[in-house]
Amino acid sequence: MENKGHPSIGKIYKHLHDHPEISWHENNTTDYIERLLGKTSFRVQRFNDCPGVVAELGQGKPCVAIRADIDALWQEVDGEFRANHSCGHDAHMSIVLHTLFALEERRADWKGTLRVIFQPAEETIEGAIAMVEKGVVDDVDYLFGLHLRPIQELRSGEFSPAIQHGAVRFLEGRIEGEDAHGARPHLNKNAIELGAELVQLLNNIHVDPMVPHSAKVTSFHSGGKSTNIIPGRATFSIDVRAQTNEVMDELMAKIKSACHALSNLHGTGVQVDEKAQVPAAVINEEAASYLEQGILKVRGEDALKPAIQTTGGDDFHFYTIRKPELKASMLAVGCDLQPGLHHPHMTFDQSAMPDASRVLVETVIGVLGN
Repeated sequence: MENKGHPSIGKIYKHLHDHPEISWHENNTTDYIERLLGKTSFRVQRFNDCPGVVAELGQGKPCVAIRADIDALWQEVDGEFRANHSCGHDAHMSIVLHTLFALEERRADWKGTLRVIFQPAEETIEGAIAMVEKGVVDDVDYLFGLHLRPIQELRSGEFSPAIQHGAVRFLEGRIEGEDAHGARPHLNKNAIELGAELVQLLNNIHVDPMVPHSAKVTSFHSGGKSTNIIPGRATFSIDVRAQTNEVMDELMAKIKSACHALSNLHGTGVQVDEKAQVPAAVINEEAASYLEQGILKVRGEDALKPAIQTTGGDDFHFYTIRKPELKASMLAVGCDLQPGLHHPHMTFDQSAMPDASRVLVETVIGVLGN
């Protein structure tokens, strides 16, 4: 897909990949996107209190929006902690920018409003909510997102019209007791032993086995350098996942009940607080059908695959949780991504990006086409 006067999709990708920025610090990324948009006829909106940019072309109904996440992860790469695009957001931005360029060139083929949301802070599960609160989807009828998929889910050149992300909750807890001498275990409750009991209680939680789910302790910190002290205090983290919002609610109720029971049994405070959450996907069949038709038009039947089900999460789904009237779905892009998402040395087949852009172009024209 060539667009006169615009850099190639590969050149855009290389710039974004080489200049990653973490959540809420995507200022240079925002500047770069704005410079590219300045060469188009799109109306551009920035925010005075956060990174991110919204571009709009056309007017009236219907209104179709495309969302691209723009932040990178902070992780250790070859012994050095730094910002790193290991989740594919650099590709998402590149694909959506070229979609925007192509739809401007094909302006005669559609009517209505096209809005493109370059959203910050997806990795911290905060950006979508911020955009909703800024009103960027208040008048949107259809919302489309996209995400690169691991090689285990899709091969390069394959696409799916929906990603059934699961719900995710991140919990932080604490055990609030007092230390005791190692010779006097009757004077306190060993926080490490309480932690072990908590793990067993989580393992004994049962919900519908037909719905994928898990609840596991992912960090536990207690005690110090003095080995003759029985620690009475601890902090811990719990990662909770479920394929549906209903099962997530059931899991959360059981986890809180387990902590309460443990506290009552031992007379020691066991508190747990929710620090972040991602809802499970709410996929609109009509929106997914437009993506399906876009895939068929660009790549044909052999490339069209069923909806992807994954226990991973994405804050994209906050848009539909907060605005239930939105008709939304995410395009799953096969690109032989490996070893996996969030791996510090993640790689993918970059030749899949132009076709992904074409699919989005045909999808939007399918909705807005004359």
